[in-house]
Amino acid sequence: MLRFKEIIVALTAILAIWSAFFLPFSMAVEQGAIFGIVLVTLSLWATGLVPGYVASSFFFTALLLGNLSTPDVVFSGFTSTAMWLIIAGFVIGAAITSSGLGARIGALAQRHLSHSYPFLISGLMAVSMALGFVMPSSMGRAAVMVPIGMALADVMGLKAGNPGRTGIAVLIALGTSMPSFAILPSNIPNVVLAGLADQLFGVQFSYSDYLWLHYPVLGLLKSVVIVAIVLLFFPARLADAPRPTQDKGTYSGRKQGLLLVILLITLILWSTDQVHGINPAWIGLATALILMVPQFGFVSPPAFKSAIDVGTLLFIAGALALGVVVNQSGLGDIIAHEALSRLPIGHGRDFQNFMSLALLGSGTSILTTMPGVPAVLTPLSPELATSTGFSLQAVLMTQVIGFSTVLFPYQVGPLIVAMGLAGESTRPLLKVTLVLCVLTVLFLMPLDFLWWKFLGVI
Repeated sequence: MLRFKEIIVALTAILAIWSAFFLPFSMAVEQGAIFGIVLVTLSLWATGLVPGYVASSFFFTALLLGNLSTPDVVFSGFTSTAMWLIIAGFVIGAAITSSGLGARIGALAQRHLSHSYPFLISGLMAVSMALGFVMPSSMGRAAVMVPIGMALADVMGLKAGNPGRTGIAVLIALGTSMPSFAILPSNIPNVVLAGLADQLFGVQFSYSDYLWLHYPVLGLLKSVVIVAIVLLFFPARLADAPRPTQDKGTYSGRKQGLLLVILLITLILWSTDQVHGINPAWIGLATALILMVPQFGFVSPPAFKSAIDVGTLLFIAGALALGVVVNQSGLGDIIAHEALSRLPIGHGRDFQNFMSLALLGSGTSILTTMPGVPAVLTPLSPELATSTGFSLQAVLMTQVIGFSTVLFPYQVGPLIVAMGLAGESTRPLLKVTLVLCVLTVLFLMPLDFLWWKFLGVI
């Protein structure tokens, strides 16, 4: 008998073939074929019927064999700065682990976070949220937090297969990414939105206004919800876990100290990228280069080979390229306009308008991934403002609610990266994102509407 996942993929494949032949929404022939390939790829990623890297390889192969896109677009994920920051994250994580620095930091953190498992999860969320204010890259935050979190799990006896260890990985993945959607320079979609708003309409976002508008609900309340979901889905008791003693003579304290200095310098450079103008990816690459030199002894060649997860890199490359392909083919504009024509929006329907715009952003991200949402929706903002009666800035800000509402992990590259760094599958993360998405739509979005009303934004 066919399983549920296979049925979903089979039905999606039928829909993809139909779209390629019947060209819905007045698509061109190439657009219909690309749309079909995208649908199948999304179904494979969403169901996990095959590993993510297999789905990405299908995406690359189908586009190239069909001559539907050029190699520079199809493989744009490999040339993205995000990809190099991921690789740097793998190397940094390997150095933290192999040097024993992660275990030492975990042992120190144990004194403060080992009161209980809920206290541990809440503490890791608080640290992850704090990093969002000082480190502009969610990839970088994951690269720093994951090795420390996994070392802390080891110190507390939460070994591979323990739900508590998976819970730590999921918490860090979400904690280093989700709250920072509410901090202007801390996630890529935020920056893309701000840049396009300024370029197209001359609208500039204030750091404090952006924070005050979004952080109370999307930052604070959403983080509380994430902690609650993780504790519900991945229960554990630290008291039941045998905690291994640390062998203090195994690693060189001098080497750990030097690595800590290198990481602190990297953190400072990441935190001040708006001052010196160096992309965080290139800072991470420089750090990785230093750590990879065999004579320095931080990451040996065998450790490097074991640290780089090619499957995760292929998965991420596909997720990054999908948004580029959809936008460059014109599919993003077609889908957005079709969705716009069907939205139940109009003057005087403030709550309906607010929810429709937020869900438009969230739905668009399923096809374009999160960084592609501003590229697709920002040019439509004047039309949306006219249709809803909202100000242009209010319409632009609803995108933040949309692209921070995640249904599938592949929509946000850093989520996949964090789980890969932790050595965990993305399937447990999918359970959390699905539930979090439902709770966001049912509770957090209405609360956000009330908050915006209170502030007089709408």
